[in-house]
Amino acid sequence: MSALDALLERLMALHPKRIDLSLERMERLIAALGHPERRLPPVVHVAGTNGKGSTLAYLRAALEAGGKRVHAYTSPHLVRFNERIRLAGTLVDDARLVDALERTAAANDGAPITFFEVTTAAALLLFAETPADVLLLEVGLGGRLDATNVIETALASVITPISIDHVEFLGDTVAAIAGEKAGIIKPRVPVIVGDQPDEALAVIERAAARARAPLFARGQHWTVHEEAGRLVYADEDGLLDLPRPRLIGPHQIDNAGLAVATLRAVPALRLPATAVEAGIRGADWPARLQRLPPGPLVDRAPADVEVWLDGGHNAAGGQALAHALAELEERYSRPLVLVTGMLANKDVAGFLSAFSGLAREAICVPVPAEHNGMAPADLATVATALGFSASTAPDVGAALAGLAAFPVTPPPRVLICGSLYLAGAVLAANATLPT
Repeated sequence: MSALDALLERLMALHPKRIDLSLERMERLIAALGHPERRLPPVVHVAGTNGKGSTLAYLRAALEAGGKRVHAYTSPHLVRFNERIRLAGTLVDDARLVDALERTAAANDGAPITFFEVTTAAALLLFAETPADVLLLEVGLGGRLDATNVIETALASVITPISIDHVEFLGDTVAAIAGEKAGIIKPRVPVIVGDQPDEALAVIERAAARARAPLFARGQHWTVHEEAGRLVYADEDGLLDLPRPRLIGPHQIDNAGLAVATLRAVPALRLPATAVEAGIRGADWPARLQRLPPGPLVDRAPADVEVWLDGGHNAAGGQALAHALAELEERYSRPLVLVTGMLANKDVAGFLSAFSGLAREAICVPVPAEHNGMAPADLATVATALGFSASTAPDVGAALAGLAAFPVTPPPRVLICGSLYLAGAVLAANATLPT
């Protein structure tokens, strides 16, 4: 075990609960660290249910194309913890990460604190100590009580589409969840809002009005759509004809549009059109409808099988994935096979039902090293009830190898999906590491 892995394991044991939303522990710790949150570069704070990471990826790619030094904080990681912290364009190295974590652990002095809180505090320390022009800060869970919400102000608050997820922490209605997400809104800080259900938008509008925060909502202040293979964005300042994102799926038009709206709404973030174009064309975000290259895992599948990976795990994410795969099907038809593993606290039926009529088979696998994973047999029961021909396999590699027993023409398109934890294990097994 590396020094970093041993330290992370020790920090994991500081709090008995995996998630415990509160700002009290975080406020105590950042005070002990000398308030790094007050020394950050200008912050773009991103919350929402789906699309946070992709929107952040477009923002980062565009800002970097415009010559900006960009910090980024995202979660969870897929393969290595270092993926969560990008310092001025480069993933943090082990030595700097261990040093920041050790200083943070010393300041915490053994007090109860969640893993996300203590590692977020270490990230803020690194961001404060490394020069940059912008910090893109992704909320971990919710917003109002999320550890990232210790920042006092921001350049922009960005809210991606909201849907039902994490009901045990955020509430069981869209309006309740929107209230938690809207908790990142700061006084007089612009709020840029993606496509929302009416009940979510109403909550966000009220929160923005209370904070006297200018609102830039899709459908009211800006629009985006695809036309003739291009992304067409419009607001009161004019129209942009941009390339279609490299990331696949109609939902990526929405995510890219939200990034463009953010860059246009905040004067300090304005970029030349060439930089915006480069960001839309060049953004990359692993495990978001990613076509896996040959590797130790993919090579276990029969020849000519397409293997795709996505970490989507809620009903809205399933619908976005299904639309993207339907688009692929129109371009080049192949039988679709799902290889899926999910956590027990997710809306499994809501996620899988999006693929009814689109996928022929569902092969259910465990989520590796995840104590809350749903048993493959239970997952298969849900899939069967939804009309899939469902089976189980001990792992993804066995599921791919087992496709040889079901020859179809043309060879199938496989989507590995249902969990970001599963996606990370797949990338590691295929030696396809995020950079």
